[in-house]
Amino acid sequence: MSFTAPLLIFLCWISASSASLGSDYLPKAKDVTWTSLNFKSILKWGPTPSNYSYTVEFSRVGSDRRRNPHCIRSLDTECDLTNDLKDSKAFYTADVLSEPLPGSSSDLAELPFTQSRKFCPYSDTLIGKPEFTISLDGNKTVMIHIRDQLTALHKDGKPLTIRDVFRGDLKYKISYNKAGSTGKKEETVDGEEVVMSGLDEGQSYCFSVAAYIPSRKGDRKLGKWSLPQCSPAGGRSIIEEYGLLTVGTAVLVVVTVLVIVVILMVACCCRRTQKGKQVDDSEVTAHV
Repeated sequence: MSFTAPLLIFLCWISASSASLGSDYLPKAKDVTWTSLNFKSILKWGPTPSNYSYTVEFSRVGSDRRRNPHCIRSLDTECDLTNDLKDSKAFYTADVLSEPLPGSSSDLAELPFTQSRKFCPYSDTLIGKPEFTISLDGNKTVMIHIRDQLTALHKDGKPLTIRDVFRGDLKYKISYNKAGSTGKKEETVDGEEVVMSGLDEGQSYCFSVAAYIPSRKGDRKLGKWSLPQCSPAGGRSIIEEYGLLTVGTAVLVVVTVLVIVVILMVACCCRRTQKGKQVDDSEVTAHV
């Protein structure tokens, strides 16, 4: 009996501790990362919760923490903070807290959380693939027309373009090569309307375009490359392409061949007609 009583007490304590641990244990969020494209900035993490929820708290570095109302005790593993990051050049951090499900409580003195790295929309958002068109002017010069992309940011109810945000810091890189060739060249330009000089007249060229922010660091300077597009060959005339003498000689040869063919056809027809007439005359003579 003296041994059984302490054993029962110990087992009861283990059972109570396990129950307490099961009700109050909240796993920390893992792999907290920022993903941002054209200033659409989303915080993501894992794993998917089962019997608990997540709350996101964020702040500009040095300021008080705030909460997005759509990311409080949520079962999602991402939170769109685009409209909360008002100053695109500021640095922000975010905490993902693990909390009990809505309607539940916990005895934990401090909720477990995982903090993100610092994030600056101006420096870190990825710029997407730009759209552009190609045209030839009256002098057959190749023109590149680039369209500044829209961002997820708004001012006075209107979406801002990447030029509205980056202003003079926005450049474009243009990569190009002759159609069918692998040798590429690059140019860095400031505006959206670009005259491509130094190209061989009448030659087709293929172009790709990417936004370029020189003030950024590392691989964040360059946005995504567009899909390639090729210019028309330039519409050179046959005389421009091969020269007047070559074209004139070719035309003369063709005309001469045609004349010879016509003469031969006429000669053959005449010979057949004459031969047929001779046959008819011989038949008439034999009959008489």
